[in-house]
Amino acid sequence: MNTPATLREKLFNIIFGTDTPAGQRFDLYLITAILLSVLAVMLDSVEELSQRYHTFFFVAEWVFTILFTVEYLLRLYCSPNPWRYARSFYGIVDLLAILPTYLALFLPQTTYLMTIRLLRVLRIFRVLRLSKYLGEANMLITALQQSRRKV
Repeated sequence: MNTPATLREKLFNIIFGTDTPAGQRFDLYLITAILLSVLAVMLDSVEELSQRYHTFFFVAEWVFTILFTVEYLLRLYCSPNPWRYARSFYGIVDLLAILPTYLALFLPQTTYLMTIRLLRVLRIFRVLRLSKYLGEANMLITALQQSRRKV
């Protein structure tokens, strides 16, 4: 007799699983959000566009940050071992993808950290299962860790 799945189990199957229609839809929405957020960052870096559409880019950044924050917290919630996930490569990338926006809120002089938002692209590695490129991604994380005093 099958017991009904708990909310945590259902979320785990959707967020971490790719073999279900709901999991595939989640991945598709996530890829779309990541690409749109990276596009917004890129367009915001163009001086003319940034001046003209500053409010739009600002609001878009916060919408994406809140969306990715909720997703990160849900991953922690439904993970069998949240601490292990938080310390994993993807957990660190997820955190680094949202942290600069919050830091800029409390420490306005850290706006240059906003370029780290481009790490959101690395999140696509997980969604598309591009694990063969994980070595290069790990090198990038190591380089960021070693240069953190300069950043």
